[in-house]
Amino acid sequence: MAGLASLFSYPALLAVGLPPTVANQANTIALATSSVGAIVSSRPELRGQRARVLRLLPLTVLGGVIGGALVLLTPSDTFALIVPFLVAGSSLVLLRPPRPAAAGTARADGTPGPATVVGAIAIGVYSGYFGAAAGVLMLALLSRLLADTLVRVNAVKNVLLGASNAVAAIGFVVLGDVVWSAAIPLAAGLLVGNYTGPAIARRLPPAVLRIGIAVAGLVLAVVLFVDAVRG
Repeated sequence: MAGLASLFSYPALLAVGLPPTVANQANTIALATSSVGAIVSSRPELRGQRARVLRLLPLTVLGGVIGGALVLLTPSDTFALIVPFLVAGSSLVLLRPPRPAAAGTARADGTPGPATVVGAIAIGVYSGYFGAAAGVLMLALLSRLLADTLVRVNAVKNVLLGASNAVAAIGFVVLGDVVWSAAIPLAAGLLVGNYTGPAIARRLPPAVLRIGIAVAGLVLAVVLFVDAVRG
Protein backbone atom coordinates (compact mmCIF):
# COMPACT_ATOMS: atom_id res chain seq x y z
CA MET A 1 0.00 0.00 0.00
CA ALA A 2 2.85 2.41 0.74
CA GLY A 3 6.05 0.50 1.43
CA LEU A 4 4.90 -0.83 4.79
CA ALA A 5 5.54 -4.50 3.93
CA SER A 6 9.30 -3.95 3.89
CA LEU A 7 9.12 -2.80 7.50
CA PHE A 8 8.16 -6.37 8.40
CA SER A 9 9.92 -8.45 5.75
CA TYR A 10 13.37 -7.28 6.92
CA PRO A 11 12.91 -8.25 10.61
CA ALA A 12 11.31 -11.51 9.45
CA LEU A 13 14.58 -12.33 7.69
CA LEU A 14 16.48 -11.46 10.86
CA ALA A 15 14.15 -13.73 12.84
CA VAL A 16 15.12 -16.76 10.74
CA GLY A 17 18.78 -16.18 11.54
CA LEU A 18 20.18 -14.12 8.66
CA PRO A 19 22.85 -11.51 9.54
CA PRO A 20 21.71 -7.89 9.02
CA THR A 21 23.59 -7.20 5.79
CA VAL A 22 22.65 -10.59 4.28
CA ALA A 23 19.01 -10.04 5.28
CA ASN A 24 19.07 -6.61 3.69
CA GLN A 25 20.41 -8.01 0.42
CA ALA A 26 17.73 -10.72 0.26
CA ASN A 27 15.07 -8.15 1.13
CA THR A 28 16.22 -5.70 -1.54
CA ILE A 29 16.26 -8.41 -4.23
CA ALA A 30 12.74 -9.50 -3.25
CA LEU A 31 11.51 -5.88 -3.25
CA ALA A 32 13.03 -5.22 -6.67
CA THR A 33 11.40 -8.32 -8.15
CA SER A 34 8.01 -7.71 -6.60
CA SER A 35 7.90 -4.02 -7.52
CA VAL A 36 6.63 -5.13 -10.95
CA GLY A 37 3.31 -5.99 -9.30
CA ALA A 38 2.99 -2.58 -7.68
CA ILE A 39 3.80 -0.75 -10.90
CA VAL A 40 1.27 -2.76 -12.92
CA SER A 41 -1.42 -2.23 -10.30
CA SER A 42 -0.65 1.51 -10.12
CA ARG A 43 -1.25 2.18 -13.82
CA PRO A 44 -4.46 4.22 -13.23
CA GLU A 45 -2.59 6.61 -10.90
CA LEU A 46 0.44 6.80 -13.20
CA ARG A 47 -1.56 8.22 -16.11
CA GLY A 48 -0.31 11.70 -16.95
CA GLN A 49 2.84 11.33 -14.81
CA ARG A 50 5.23 9.98 -17.44
CA ALA A 51 7.33 13.17 -17.66
CA ARG A 52 7.55 13.46 -13.86
CA VAL A 53 8.70 9.85 -13.49
CA LEU A 54 11.26 10.05 -16.30
CA ARG A 55 12.83 13.17 -14.81
CA LEU A 56 13.17 11.66 -11.33
CA LEU A 57 14.12 8.12 -12.37
CA PRO A 58 17.81 8.73 -13.26
CA LEU A 59 18.32 10.46 -9.91
CA THR A 60 16.98 7.58 -7.83
CA VAL A 61 18.86 5.04 -9.95
CA LEU A 62 22.11 6.92 -9.28
CA GLY A 63 21.32 6.90 -5.58
CA GLY A 64 20.53 3.18 -5.69
CA VAL A 65 23.96 2.43 -7.14
CA ILE A 66 25.67 4.41 -4.37
CA GLY A 67 23.52 2.89 -1.63
CA GLY A 68 24.09 -0.67 -2.84
CA ALA A 69 27.84 -0.10 -2.82
CA LEU A 70 27.66 1.19 0.77
CA VAL A 71 25.88 -1.99 1.91
CA LEU A 72 28.70 -4.13 0.53
CA LEU A 73 31.26 -2.00 2.39
CA THR A 74 29.46 -1.65 5.75
CA PRO A 75 30.23 -4.14 8.58
CA SER A 76 27.17 -6.11 9.70
CA ASP A 77 27.24 -4.87 13.31
CA THR A 78 27.45 -1.23 12.20
CA PHE A 79 24.59 -1.73 9.78
CA ALA A 80 22.39 -3.21 12.53
CA LEU A 81 22.88 -0.09 14.68
CA ILE A 82 22.21 2.36 11.83
CA VAL A 83 18.96 0.74 10.65
CA PRO A 84 16.68 1.69 13.62
CA PHE A 85 17.50 5.38 13.20
CA LEU A 86 16.73 5.23 9.49
CA VAL A 87 13.35 3.63 10.18
CA ALA A 88 12.50 6.10 12.98
CA GLY A 89 13.52 9.12 10.93
CA SER A 90 11.40 8.14 7.94
CA SER A 91 8.41 7.41 10.18
CA LEU A 92 8.62 10.80 11.91
CA VAL A 93 8.72 12.59 8.56
CA LEU A 94 5.60 10.75 7.45
CA LEU A 95 3.75 11.61 10.68
CA ARG A 96 3.71 15.30 9.75
CA PRO A 97 0.60 16.25 7.74
CA PRO A 98 1.34 16.79 4.04
CA ARG A 99 1.46 20.30 2.64
CA PRO A 100 1.62 21.76 -0.87
CA ALA A 101 4.97 21.44 -2.60
CA ALA A 102 7.36 24.14 -1.48
CA ALA A 103 8.54 26.79 -3.90
CA GLY A 104 11.54 25.66 -5.89
CA THR A 105 10.91 21.93 -5.52
CA ALA A 106 9.30 21.65 -8.96
CA ARG A 107 8.83 24.13 -11.78
CA ALA A 108 5.64 24.74 -13.72
CA ASP A 109 6.86 22.72 -16.71
CA GLY A 110 7.52 19.71 -14.50
CA THR A 111 11.30 20.10 -14.44
CA PRO A 112 12.68 19.12 -11.01
CA GLY A 113 13.95 21.99 -8.88
CA PRO A 114 17.14 21.83 -6.78
CA ALA A 115 15.37 20.41 -3.72
CA THR A 116 13.79 17.67 -5.84
CA VAL A 117 17.15 16.69 -7.35
CA VAL A 118 18.90 16.47 -3.98
CA GLY A 119 15.98 14.68 -2.34
CA ALA A 120 15.57 12.12 -5.13
CA ILE A 121 19.28 11.20 -5.10
CA ALA A 122 19.33 10.99 -1.31
CA ILE A 123 16.28 8.73 -1.16
CA GLY A 124 17.81 6.57 -3.90
CA VAL A 125 20.92 6.13 -1.74
CA TYR A 126 18.70 5.25 1.22
CA SER A 127 16.74 2.75 -0.86
CA GLY A 128 19.84 1.05 -2.22
CA TYR A 129 21.45 1.00 1.21
CA PHE A 130 18.42 -0.10 3.19
CA GLY A 131 15.51 -1.62 1.27
CA ALA A 132 13.31 -1.94 4.38
CA ALA A 133 11.35 1.25 5.20
CA ALA A 134 12.65 2.99 2.07
CA GLY A 135 9.05 3.15 0.85
CA VAL A 136 8.04 5.09 3.95
CA LEU A 137 10.77 7.68 3.46
CA MET A 138 10.19 7.93 -0.30
CA LEU A 139 6.47 8.52 0.23
CA ALA A 140 7.18 11.10 2.92
CA LEU A 141 9.62 12.95 0.67
CA LEU A 142 7.49 12.89 -2.48
CA SER A 143 4.34 13.93 -0.62
CA ARG A 144 6.13 17.17 0.24
CA LEU A 145 7.76 17.67 -3.14
CA LEU A 146 4.80 16.91 -5.41
CA ALA A 147 1.49 18.77 -5.23
CA ASP A 148 -0.75 15.75 -5.83
CA THR A 149 -2.95 13.18 -4.09
CA LEU A 150 -1.37 10.56 -1.84
CA VAL A 151 -2.32 7.64 -4.11
CA ARG A 152 -0.80 9.33 -7.19
CA VAL A 153 2.35 10.18 -5.25
CA ASN A 154 2.43 6.56 -4.06
CA ALA A 155 2.33 5.38 -7.67
CA VAL A 156 5.38 7.49 -8.53
CA LYS A 157 7.09 6.10 -5.45
CA ASN A 158 6.45 2.55 -6.67
CA VAL A 159 8.29 3.19 -9.94
CA LEU A 160 11.22 5.13 -8.47
CA LEU A 161 11.74 2.73 -5.60
CA GLY A 162 11.51 -0.28 -7.90
CA ALA A 163 14.28 1.13 -10.10
CA SER A 164 16.50 2.04 -7.16
CA ASN A 165 16.06 -1.40 -5.61
CA ALA A 166 16.73 -3.05 -8.97
CA VAL A 167 20.15 -1.51 -9.49
CA ALA A 168 21.16 -2.30 -5.91
CA ALA A 169 19.85 -5.87 -6.31
CA ILE A 170 21.98 -6.41 -9.42
CA GLY A 171 25.05 -5.44 -7.43
CA PHE A 172 24.11 -7.82 -4.61
CA VAL A 173 23.59 -10.71 -7.04
CA VAL A 174 27.00 -10.15 -8.62
CA LEU A 175 29.08 -9.17 -5.59
CA GLY A 176 27.03 -9.98 -2.49
CA ASP A 177 26.09 -13.02 -0.41
CA VAL A 178 22.52 -13.83 -1.44
CA VAL A 179 20.48 -16.48 0.41
CA TRP A 180 18.14 -17.50 -2.41
CA SER A 181 16.11 -19.82 -0.19
CA ALA A 182 14.90 -16.67 1.59
CA ALA A 183 14.88 -14.19 -1.29
CA ILE A 184 12.75 -16.23 -3.72
CA PRO A 185 9.76 -17.05 -1.45
CA LEU A 186 9.84 -13.52 -0.03
CA ALA A 187 9.72 -12.11 -3.58
CA ALA A 188 6.72 -14.32 -4.38
CA GLY A 189 4.79 -13.11 -1.34
CA LEU A 190 5.68 -9.47 -1.91
CA LEU A 191 4.65 -9.74 -5.55
CA VAL A 192 1.11 -10.64 -4.48
CA GLY A 193 1.06 -7.92 -1.83
CA ASN A 194 2.46 -5.27 -4.15
CA TYR A 195 -0.16 -6.04 -6.78
CA THR A 196 -3.09 -5.83 -4.34
CA GLY A 197 -1.67 -2.96 -2.25
CA PRO A 198 -2.45 -0.02 -4.58
CA ALA A 199 -6.06 -1.18 -4.94
CA ILE A 200 -6.44 -1.17 -1.14
CA ALA A 201 -4.71 2.22 -0.81
CA ARG A 202 -7.28 3.77 -3.17
CA ARG A 203 -10.03 2.93 -0.67
CA LEU A 204 -8.33 4.05 2.55
CA PRO A 205 -8.53 7.59 3.96
CA PRO A 206 -5.12 9.24 3.32
CA ALA A 207 -4.65 10.24 6.97
CA VAL A 208 -5.32 6.69 8.20
CA LEU A 209 -2.84 5.28 5.71
CA ARG A 210 -0.14 7.83 6.54
CA ILE A 211 -0.45 7.65 10.34
CA GLY A 212 -0.74 3.85 10.36
CA ILE A 213 2.49 3.48 8.41
CA ALA A 214 4.32 6.00 10.60
CA VAL A 215 3.26 4.43 13.91
CA ALA A 216 4.18 0.93 12.73
CA GLY A 217 7.56 2.24 11.64
CA LEU A 218 8.28 3.84 15.01
CA VAL A 219 7.38 0.65 16.88
CA LEU A 220 9.63 -1.37 14.61
CA ALA A 221 12.49 1.12 15.07
CA VAL A 222 12.39 0.58 18.82
CA VAL A 223 12.35 -3.21 18.43
CA LEU A 224 15.27 -3.17 15.98
CA PHE A 225 17.30 -0.86 18.23
CA VAL A 226 16.77 -3.08 21.27
CA ASP A 227 17.74 -6.17 19.26
CA ALA A 228 20.88 -4.44 17.88
CA VAL A 229 22.03 -3.36 21.37
CA ARG A 230 21.41 -6.82 22.84
CA GLY A 231 23.04 -8.55 19.85
